Amino acid sequence: MKRFHVHLKVEDLDRSIGFYTRLFAAEPARIEGDYAKWMLTDPPVNFAISTRGAGSGLDHFGIQTDNADDLAELKSRAEAADLPLADDGLTTCCYARSEKHWITDPQGIAWEHFHTLDSIPVFREDAAPASVCCAPKAPAGKPVGIPVQAASSCC
Repeated sequence: MKRFHVHLKVEDLDRSIGFYTRLFAAEPARIEGDYAKWMLTDPPVNFAISTRGAGSGLDHFGIQTDNADDLAELKSRAEAADLPLADDGLTTCCYARSEKHWITDPQGIAWEHFHTLDSIPVFREDAAPASVCCAPKAPAGKPVGIPVQAASSCC
């Protein structure tokens, strides 16, 4: 199964958790000091919010897969889209260990394709600053698919 993924940057995590909990009629599957995630089944959506970065609004879209074969299929499709693909391979981000890659649509919106392998107790295992998204940096130094002035967080 594949699950649609949406990640929003929010200003007030507690207020947003309350709002989305009521909107979805479901409690978050995970809450951290800077992050919350709902794993909805109807419709199947991995919906995440965080306070990382500046500003608020859409951070990125994505598709989460249940297995490596589906992730490979998504990677093949992304490569066929003839846009730059940033392959993170095995990485950690958003309190999870995952295999992932990123592509940016023609409007500059980042799309993350990922297969979650495990949960971890920290946002990220490396020493990246808290304001940096998991999205890889484009050659110009900005996160792939995320405008310079936009917020930056992760899955």
